[in-house]
Amino acid sequence: QVQLVESGGGLVQAGGSLRLSCAASGLTFGAYGMGWFRQAPGKEREIVTTITSSGGNKYYADSVKGRFTISRDNAKNTGYLQMNSLKPEDTAVYFCAVKPRARGYDYWGQGTQVTVSS
Repeated sequence: QVQLVESGGGLVQAGGSLRLSCAASGLTFGAYGMGWFRQAPGKEREIVTTITSSGGNKYYADSVKGRFTISRDNAKNTGYLQMNSLKPEDTAVYFCAVKPRARGYDYWGQGTQVTVSS
């Protein structure tokens, strides 16, 4: 019933841009915070960025500040990650997830591959 589906990943050259989407269903999307996470081969999963349910508060990891932008459209039940000035070290599987207030990220998408070539 609860489902998150990422899309928009692919292959891009260093310096290029990519926009990821996260389509949510089976829940009241506007009642949940949302985050984007990534995991590269041989590395631990790391947080990339998060956004509150209303979109009024955002957090970015230092490694992506100034390059990535998180947003959401609750009327469309969709979250987004705009990635600019991509670097090879951004290569990873990117996941979206949602959380209710005062709880963990209970629901996760299947992930989408982002590959940045040098």
